[in-house]
Amino acid sequence: MSVASQAPATGAWRDGDPAGRRRFADLGDLNLACGDVLPGARLAYETWGPPLHEADGVVLVLHALTGDSHVTGDAAPGHPSPGWWSSLVGPGAPIDTDRFAVVAPNVLGGCQGSTGPASPAPDGAPWGSRFPRLSARDQVVAEALLADHLGIGSWHLVVGGSMGGMRALEWAVAHPGRVERLLAVATCARASADQIAWWSVEQAAVRADAGWCGGDYHRASPGGGPSRGLGEARRIAHLTYRSALELELRFGHRPQGGEDPLRGGRFAVESYLDHAAAKLVARFDAGSYVALSSTMQTHDVGAGRGGVARALGGVRATTRVVAIDSDRLFPLHQSREIAEHVPAAVDVDVVRSPYGHDGFLLEGEAVGEVARQLVAAPAPLEAARPALHAPV
Repeated sequence: MSVASQAPATGAWRDGDPAGRRRFADLGDLNLACGDVLPGARLAYETWGPPLHEADGVVLVLHALTGDSHVTGDAAPGHPSPGWWSSLVGPGAPIDTDRFAVVAPNVLGGCQGSTGPASPAPDGAPWGSRFPRLSARDQVVAEALLADHLGIGSWHLVVGGSMGGMRALEWAVAHPGRVERLLAVATCARASADQIAWWSVEQAAVRADAGWCGGDYHRASPGGGPSRGLGEARRIAHLTYRSALELELRFGHRPQGGEDPLRGGRFAVESYLDHAAAKLVARFDAGSYVALSSTMQTHDVGAGRGGVARALGGVRATTRVVAIDSDRLFPLHQSREIAEHVPAAVDVDVVRSPYGHDGFLLEGEAVGEVARQLVAAPAPLEAARPALHAPV
């Protein structure tokens, strides 16, 4: 594969880089599910729309594995890519920022301003291999502290897809009085053996890179980090994000440009995977990739709560569940399990798409219509309470 030999050791955002729209909340020390303490945790976040106390409601948007807080808007200094869900969030969009205030944090363990493996530990050196194991519950604890910091007592809507959907479910289970509406997109209540296996192979690809150095590579010179391993992990992951049908229709058996596979050249689909790998290496951190995919492996809303059915049975939010019919990473039966057990859920909204799992990002019109209906739906009586309290 072709990831530039002079790729930076990490694509993480660092203190001193342009902040862009980011704001930061210092959360203090966090007691983690693994038994460790994460000192001085910080979340980066972005906001859109009216001031929180003037909005029709406040919406929490939670990103997927390699996403960040820049959910909508143009590329700009500090934000090398445009918003990843602008079809859903923005002026006049289904989550209309002319009406609703929107908060989007970079997940704890991420690499775009929140505390993660690339961040400085208390001794000033990057956390690297010392970064503790996180769970989705730890990440939601951090996000609840962010809500407290902003003075948000309850959310008009919590929405997330893929890994973000895992946290959206955890929010609704752990804080039923703070989530009025829930939109869970292309996600699951508990990681399956198949998902755990895929993510373990991706992690192994990162760790097999000589530049990984056990996770302590962040001060390496360009080309000295685990860029090839991270790129290989992205190539593997991308095959789970897209459907076999879409790859066949787009690329078939064609070679790439003037290249000849019989003479060492690439097929068109290989070039596509190389491009996806290079883009991720430029903007992401290998340590965050391992840390966050590990939180997805351990995700289970029913753990310690009597099982998935009982945990989901405690959700009080008005709920919609969206599945992509061609999704081979988060198959339809996982969405049906959520809808079956959440009391205020209707049946699964199945989006027909050739794109596979990435359909949750690419099928903006279909997913957006569900979101538009949900933001206008009545909230359950249990959530009829003031949405805001005094900021911390």
